[in-house]
Amino acid sequence: MDADDSRAPKGSLRKFLEHLSGAGKAIGVLTSGGDAQGMNAAVRAVVRMGIYVGAKVYFIYEGYQGMVDGGANIAEADWESVSSILQVGGTIIGSARCQAFRTREGRLKAACNLLQRGITNLCVIGGDGSLTGANLFRKEWSGLLEELARNGQIDKEAVQKYAYLNVVGMVGSIDNDFCGTDMTIGTDSALHRIIEVIDAIMTTAQSHQRTFVLEVMGRHCGYLALVSALACGADWVFLPESPPEQGWEEQMCVKLSENRARKKRLNIIIVAEGAIDTQNKPITSEKIKELVVTQLGYDTRVTILGHVQRGGTPSAFDRILASRMGVEAVIALLEATPDTPACVVSLNGNHAVRLPLMECVQMTQDVQKAMDERRFQDAVRLRGRSFAGNLNTYKRLAIKLPDDQIPKTNCNVAVINVGAPAAGMNAAVRSAVRVGIADGHRMLAIYDGFDGFAKGQIKEIGWTDVGGWTGQGGSILGTKRILPGKYLEEIATQMRTHSINALLIIGGFEAYLGLLELSAAREKHEEFCVPMVMVPATVSNNVPGSDFSIGADTALNTITDTCDRIKQSASGTKRRVFIIETMGGYCGYLANMGGLAAGADAAYIFEEPFDIRDLQSNVEHLTEKMKTTIQRGLVLRNESCSENYTTDFIYQLYSEEGKGVFDCRKNVLGHMQQGGAPSPFDRNFGTKISARAMEWITAKLKEARGRGKKFTTDDSVCVLGISKRNVIFQPVAELKQQTDFEHRIPKEQWWLKLRPLMKILAKYKASYDVSDSGQLEHVQPWSV
Repeated sequence: MDADDSRAPKGSLRKFLEHLSGAGKAIGVLTSGGDAQGMNAAVRAVVRMGIYVGAKVYFIYEGYQGMVDGGANIAEADWESVSSILQVGGTIIGSARCQAFRTREGRLKAACNLLQRGITNLCVIGGDGSLTGANLFRKEWSGLLEELARNGQIDKEAVQKYAYLNVVGMVGSIDNDFCGTDMTIGTDSALHRIIEVIDAIMTTAQSHQRTFVLEVMGRHCGYLALVSALACGADWVFLPESPPEQGWEEQMCVKLSENRARKKRLNIIIVAEGAIDTQNKPITSEKIKELVVTQLGYDTRVTILGHVQRGGTPSAFDRILASRMGVEAVIALLEATPDTPACVVSLNGNHAVRLPLMECVQMTQDVQKAMDERRFQDAVRLRGRSFAGNLNTYKRLAIKLPDDQIPKTNCNVAVINVGAPAAGMNAAVRSAVRVGIADGHRMLAIYDGFDGFAKGQIKEIGWTDVGGWTGQGGSILGTKRILPGKYLEEIATQMRTHSINALLIIGGFEAYLGLLELSAAREKHEEFCVPMVMVPATVSNNVPGSDFSIGADTALNTITDTCDRIKQSASGTKRRVFIIETMGGYCGYLANMGGLAAGADAAYIFEEPFDIRDLQSNVEHLTEKMKTTIQRGLVLRNESCSENYTTDFIYQLYSEEGKGVFDCRKNVLGHMQQGGAPSPFDRNFGTKISARAMEWITAKLKEARGRGKKFTTDDSVCVLGISKRNVIFQPVAELKQQTDFEHRIPKEQWWLKLRPLMKILAKYKASYDVSDSGQLEHVQPWSV
């Protein structure tokens, strides 16, 4: 927490931010094209990081139009200009479509306006059109300078001094239609808006047995439609990239009537606004409504979400994504040379990467070309791995084959929830049950954790039993923290009685410990010699073997929303500092990431020891802050970060030391972080990762079929997790070495390297390791 973090690893191969200087450089930041939630977080990060490294940063208002018009549209920004914008949707610097910039004459004016302020570094936040425009501008730069010199608008010295223009792009687009990046800024927030509406519509549709046709944005890209269909278990989805086969009208009506026959009281159909059939003719929401009414006579309503999806406050994910990208963009500009191509900073897994801008644009245009030429499989492939994965998962979970068409495996697979409840657990159970049934297994649900397992609370669970589970918070199966160690005898008996051939455990650190205990008991109880896999689900995000856990994103959004409200209250009263305690056990993930998403001044965590000097330095920092126009403070504290520096202690210390300058309030968020409807991220993550776990189980059981094979090797007891860019199965035996059992956390945690970002954006000096930055990668088209 100290003002100068000296605990960073030293070493000649490491490259730190201190080695980069922005002195004498001027950066212009603009937002262009359609707005997206999170753009303000990106602008804030660019401005503050730019100032931190010694550069001048300028706002360019109203996108390219402001660049062409010049004057007051290009204004220097300071630290306080971007205060209190993190939680605001849209873009505070405005965005406009600009015809003038499409002409050389317009670009000549823009170049002249930038040169008057010495701006030769541009950070453009927008879609592919905006970024293509920036790249063209960069290519023409030297020619534009020469023309300005010929016209006498600039002198020869200026031509040499400002010889080249650096361009870095960040993709702000709610459609997630840009190739090369997993998520564009704004997509997650748009999904939040869609899911809020669907959750609300489901309750009314249920009351009246209605069918709802929902139209979501996405003229050329079906990402929002696909992911929201996956997140709410929609009956049917229409996408531009994957049109329905001929005869879809009849298939859809059969599917809807089958669902009604299974006692489902509502139908949800999701349509992307650019949905087409295989002949590239539009499929409109009105056409679908007419079809359902005439063919089935169902009471049907159409809801067009429209600009609601662009509005509202950005989600925690978008704020963190945009803040990371903004910082990365400034580093990319500082490192750029005349030979560096214009690049885009984007996300691959949880890794920030730089990609050549035009490669991404080219691939994005290739998708459209493939759709125009009716090469729809190519369009899906070019969209990337996650799009194709989402589509396959949706198809497997939405459409059940008749029982007589599913080859039976005669295997029983059991699903259990263990540990504290986490939002998204139910989505994971639904996904596992349906994939298991589709693979021919008999699925068993174990109620109330290992306690229920020992008591024999085990029932078969069917396809329709898990309908409507994706949006439910908590754990429908019931979950307990009890470990299996005391009940091994009873659990083995139940495994034998129900002839359980494989076990899927969904839970947190207790689930991990339980898996270790079951694995250790294999020698004594041969019943445990079956494939066992764990899917991490805990708000604390402290399971070894995975960078993310189901439930952590929902908890993070709860923390962020609460902090927004608290900051608003503090802004009204002025000179007030709030101290907020978050959950997480010894794991500081929620406090640290919550601090980054909410714009906190400090976050105290167990992983980074702090002492009284650090607390003192934070109080002094806040005292200085109160002299500015930002007269409020926000401090987060992880519940177990220190035995003695408790929330009460920190509150009393701040209250005493801040006397006469600021007053203090404290807030313990408690169990509200475990509750609530799961966020879109948790619904999808739970759905996809659980489907992968079932596929692994099926593959393992297939290997053993007919051989009566006992599973005794380490690789048959795994944790499934996301690590950097990949989904991987890791044997629990190997993960033991990576675990701090006393504090229930992994020994190494990826998010700690983001810690300096929070400090820098809160105006602290921090040592930021940028060794991972700087390598320009190439866009990999994903081959099926």
